[in-house]
Amino acid sequence: MASVGLRRSASHDNPSFCPAGPLGRAIDSHHGALLATAAVTAEGLTPDTLGRRAAQGAASTGAGLVTRIGLQVVTVVVLGRLLSPAEYGLIAMVLAVIGVGELLRDSGLGSAAIQAPTLSARQRSNLFWSNTAIGLAVALVVLAGAPLVAAAYDQPQLTTITRVLAVTFWLNAMMTQYRASLLRAMRFGAVATIDVLAPASALVVAVVAAVAGAGYWALVAQQLTQSAVALVAFAVAGRWLPSPRWHRGQQMRQFFTFGIFLLGSQLVGYVANNIDAFIIGRRFGAADTGLYNRAFQLLMNPLNQVRTPSTTVALPVLSRAGRTAQFDRIVRTGQLVLGYPVAVALGIVVGTAYPLVAVMLGGQWTGVPPVLRLLAVAGVMQTMAYVGYWVYLSRGLTRQLMAYTTVTAVLKITLVLVGSTWGPVGVAGGYALAATLEWPASLWWLSRITPIPTRALYGGAGRILAVGTCTGAGATGAVWAAAAWPSLVQVLVGALAGALVAAATTTVPRVRRDLGELVHALRAALGRRQRP
Repeated sequence: MASVGLRRSASHDNPSFCPAGPLGRAIDSHHGALLATAAVTAEGLTPDTLGRRAAQGAASTGAGLVTRIGLQVVTVVVLGRLLSPAEYGLIAMVLAVIGVGELLRDSGLGSAAIQAPTLSARQRSNLFWSNTAIGLAVALVVLAGAPLVAAAYDQPQLTTITRVLAVTFWLNAMMTQYRASLLRAMRFGAVATIDVLAPASALVVAVVAAVAGAGYWALVAQQLTQSAVALVAFAVAGRWLPSPRWHRGQQMRQFFTFGIFLLGSQLVGYVANNIDAFIIGRRFGAADTGLYNRAFQLLMNPLNQVRTPSTTVALPVLSRAGRTAQFDRIVRTGQLVLGYPVAVALGIVVGTAYPLVAVMLGGQWTGVPPVLRLLAVAGVMQTMAYVGYWVYLSRGLTRQLMAYTTVTAVLKITLVLVGSTWGPVGVAGGYALAATLEWPASLWWLSRITPIPTRALYGGAGRILAVGTCTGAGATGAVWAAAAWPSLVQVLVGALAGALVAAATTTVPRVRRDLGELVHALRAALGRRQRP
């Protein structure tokens, strides 16, 4: 349900990165095989077989990622011109409140199934029925509580919208274990294909409905279509059916323990990550909510489309890597491959924000650029800490993740509330400041729980932020110099200037070595993919 701005992630924002990079680099580089210390994995895969599947899947996921980002941009541009800020604002209001149901319907059991050393067919079936029951319960609660959502915003039309969207929780719940089984089997290509097929189908339905004059119902149809298509596609690709009954005597406690603490951290994080949209909706109304939502979707949704697939590939691989030197290399290289492209891209967004919004959304969205700039800063800072999320999940540290998320949630909520004094821009400023304070603390916190290459991660983050800052300054200066030119020309000039400045930073020896790591990673992954 991310199409209109729902922040599905809960910690570190669970959100350009090519997943082929870190995993291809770790699997097929001069550092050796990913699982050199293990003869056979839990599924009977040799290290070479596991490495080959992971590298091929990482490359497939990267290809799907590029397609999804393009699709996301098309969605923003096309629907942004067919629908008004107020119409987007209504859907954003609903999703900011009921979106917590997306976390409940999963309850951490999808990640638990992927991370587990072993998973029997009966355990998988039990997990399917657990998710299905939870999803149905959530749907019924949302259905009954719809009038409360409308009352919270004083928008009567939200009652019907909320009731219709409640169906998606049940559909998505039934999908959870099908998706998890594909990821556990490292069938990344199938997952990447479905992750493109579902939103593409939903976009077509939304555009047709919007052109027909359906208004905000076009966005509702988009959510329903995406959930339904994804469920059918994952079930067909999964090639298994759950048992018609619950199997007693199966060891299920470890799955529910993992899931409940992950769910707890996600719930806390969800409140913190959505408090901005709720406050704007409550204090400033649908129009300002729609403007903020457009800025968030224009930036954070594509960014999440970048970050989430990285976890898709990293979790099953890191879960089998154990506490080895290869594990540290994956995490260290993953930060570089995740961070540099994001920092450069968002630096350009900061510099070209005003003409970029004019080109992509048109004149009715003039309040978006200042918010977009601040969210770009937040996006870079969140990305610096994102690899820590891989470590928490792959090592089963969900209890510790919940504790950390609770502390940082208090900080984020406080800063967003204070920032709301200055309207939507102040809210975005509070959100960005919280992310800036959180990322160094996240690595320090994690290093006290489990061994990680802390010094290398701090150093890599520092270089990434420096390159991103230089890129943003170059793009800003170029746009200022080209202020008299058309908006599209300003965007192109700013992007070119930012890219040239970023390229110039490679004259710094350490940055140049990082670039060599990135190039080697990409070549390794692509080379693996081309082999039969």
